[in-house]
Amino acid sequence: MHLAPPSAHDAAVPALDALTTDRRRDFGLRLDRWWEDLVASLEELYGDRAEALATQLVTRAAAAYAERDEALHALDARRLLRPDWLQQPDMVGYACYAERFAGTLAEVGARAGYLRELGVTYLHLMPLLRPRDGDNDGGYAVADYRMVRPDLGTTEDLRSLTEVLRGQGISLVVDLVLNHVAREHEWARRAAAGERRYRDYFHIHPDRTEPDEYEQTLPEVFPDFAPGNFTWDDEVGGWVWTTFNAWQWDLDWSNPDVLLEFADIVLFLAGLGVEVLRLDAVAFMWKRKGTNCQNQPEVHAITQALRAVARIAAPALAFKAEAIVGPRDLVPYLGTGAHAGRVSDLAYHNSLMVQAWNVLATGDARLARHALAHLPPTPPTGTWITYLRCHDDIGWAIDDGDAAAVGLDGWLHRRFLADWYAGDLDGSWGDGLLFQVNPVTGDKRTSGTAASLAGALADRGQEESGKGLARLFVGYALVYGWGGIPVVWSGDELAMPNDPDWAAEPGHEADNRWAHRPRLDWTLAESRSDIGTVPGAMFQALAHLARVRASLPQLHASARVRVLEDTDDGILAVARTHPAGPFVGLYNVTDDWRPFPLHVLREEGIGRPVNALSGHDVTAGADGVVWLSPYAAWWVVDGA
Repeated sequence: MHLAPPSAHDAAVPALDALTTDRRRDFGLRLDRWWEDLVASLEELYGDRAEALATQLVTRAAAAYAERDEALHALDARRLLRPDWLQQPDMVGYACYAERFAGTLAEVGARAGYLRELGVTYLHLMPLLRPRDGDNDGGYAVADYRMVRPDLGTTEDLRSLTEVLRGQGISLVVDLVLNHVAREHEWARRAAAGERRYRDYFHIHPDRTEPDEYEQTLPEVFPDFAPGNFTWDDEVGGWVWTTFNAWQWDLDWSNPDVLLEFADIVLFLAGLGVEVLRLDAVAFMWKRKGTNCQNQPEVHAITQALRAVARIAAPALAFKAEAIVGPRDLVPYLGTGAHAGRVSDLAYHNSLMVQAWNVLATGDARLARHALAHLPPTPPTGTWITYLRCHDDIGWAIDDGDAAAVGLDGWLHRRFLADWYAGDLDGSWGDGLLFQVNPVTGDKRTSGTAASLAGALADRGQEESGKGLARLFVGYALVYGWGGIPVVWSGDELAMPNDPDWAAEPGHEADNRWAHRPRLDWTLAESRSDIGTVPGAMFQALAHLARVRASLPQLHASARVRVLEDTDDGILAVARTHPAGPFVGLYNVTDDWRPFPLHVLREEGIGRPVNALSGHDVTAGADGVVWLSPYAAWWVVDGA
């Protein structure tokens, strides 16, 4: 066990001198609590330098703690008293680009009431820190981590927004890009100018010898417009590692100075009142020859070190891992083994999104049942982000083994889903777009708003749009009923279609993902209370899901989840076990009536089955079978 040495306490004292005795005591308690987590992670990364680095990090944490606003100290206390705050069933998320949702950061704050109507308690604003000018990967090529984009406001506007949102019970989520910085970032500029210290922040090679060795096992993330993983830079005089784009330079996290820099950035953002940091491209941070340089074990040690620093200074801050990887690689981002409970608090449940669209396209739950039933269990403190759609394209991550287990060819099924949602197959109601088609591998990905993908479009007439809305409702009921934090992408709550003018904006013409990132139509939002309209029906359905969800302790994210495998192939059934009582989610993924045996609910411990979404008792005929209407979603609990 690593004990905090006197030097670590002593180094922090100057920053704490002006604080009250109680404040100094609280800092000391946190330091004692998280010192071991900090040192253990640093030893894994940097060996004998660990304790010296830990002392430096504690000094930084002490300074941030001393400067922390009184309201944020109070928030820290509340979060420490309720460490499962992110797992509570009243957590509902919303994600958007600030400028496409409302305009400036101040205007986002002015729209907070709209979000509360929807039940939102968690707001993810897409990249808002200052990126490079011109093409910037949607803001993920950061040029300055301490400045807000000028078109959105200032750093003080960001601080004010966190205060406004906190007053409405909404936690702000901000992106922190860890794998790379923009070519225009100060570190990269100084590296290009020849400063040895900053050249060591990056992977720069004088010739192709090492890059070619790495490339043997590296995939290409954007083969269409950013082939390869290294870029020759004339000014720097070398090959720079650039996983995503030539102007995004990968950082060398084996250099502890990079960790120290990002610890300062984490503490700075926490001091502004940001409550969740989305750790972007976290899977790519550590490089190792002979691998795909993703999901390396050191990634989790880095996260643990940053989280320990944040816990000491600002425990209200949570981490979310942006790791869109296979299920078996994903769970470690929530903490397993030595890192259990010590890394990210949140991770994206990409598999649930893919399977939700899969069951809607096929009307068959067998593949989803198998795939979801065989996911590794999550740590009790880890929480999923669940979603039907996000800002990104949909990559059809159907595992070949899962497909084979239910008699499908994985490659063909992935192509089927892409073609279905592009509207290229007979009978398809999808109105999406193909994205990043790879003619060599046949891989196809999909862009589109939720309404366009599901066919819930007002211009298709009442009957067809009604069917599309029903598909969306059952999909979102699955997402809201899985546990974790369900997140709605901006515009989907109004069933907005693809933006027909997505390619007209400079810099967007080569990336059709902008079709599903429309500017929110506030004229359309005026009808959000009218369930006789498509926007109103969608908005009120999601608001209803949020209200019912908040009332059900069974939807606490720590509850055990099981997929019931012996059900009708048109029904996906999910059971949750919680001390407050059992819960069974029933989702008819077809456009026909489907049977479900009542005895299964009894066997789950539900004596008097009630559908919490409608408030009605669940009853069966003489044959003991209940029938679910087309695209029905039931959250069944015990009403006894």
